[in-house]
Amino acid sequence: MLTLYHAPQSRSTRMLWLLEELGADYDIRYVDIRRQNGTGAADPRNPHPDGKVPALVHDGRLVTESVAIMLYLTDLFPAAGLAPLVGDEARGAYLTWLAYYAGVMEPVISFSFLQIEHPMLEATFRGRKEMDARILGALNTQPYLLGAQFSAADILLASLGHWFRDLMPAGEVVDGYLARCAERPALKTAAAKDSPAA
Repeated sequence: MLTLYHAPQSRSTRMLWLLEELGADYDIRYVDIRRQNGTGAADPRNPHPDGKVPALVHDGRLVTESVAIMLYLTDLFPAAGLAPLVGDEARGAYLTWLAYYAGVMEPVISFSFLQIEHPMLEATFRGRKEMDARILGALNTQPYLLGAQFSAADILLASLGHWFRDLMPAGEVVDGYLARCAERPALKTAAAKDSPAA
């Protein structure tokens, strides 16, 4: 049994999207979290060690952090086709995008949002200019990050754009990409499950 510990309008919303894309049978446990605006609180029902979301429990095994959950679930449901399998020539690009999102994009976005600049940070992570160029380099010539095929990596990137459009490159290329991703039926189903009142 899969159980997603989820807080409405948070990073775990993209896991609802992924689970719907996978056609998985899962349960949602709605929990509270501390929010950036000072609202919310740690929820004792949440098994995440830091009180965050998403947290996934599969047959008693806990998996946390978005990229880890994406890898876990796409490996668990290989027939869904949301990730290239081991040995597939696209597997390296898929893993690279997942790692790039967590290891580079998240820090760059945070530094940009907080207006923090430092030569060591720029040397390590680069900045918005380089990040935007990398995204556009992939999407200028193909509909999705891996080419013609939508993948879980697109869920990560598009979820950022759906919540914070200005944190991605401006222009029609990314606008078109986000519109394609937004048209997916699984996203609409996930949005309907985002809050317990929905």
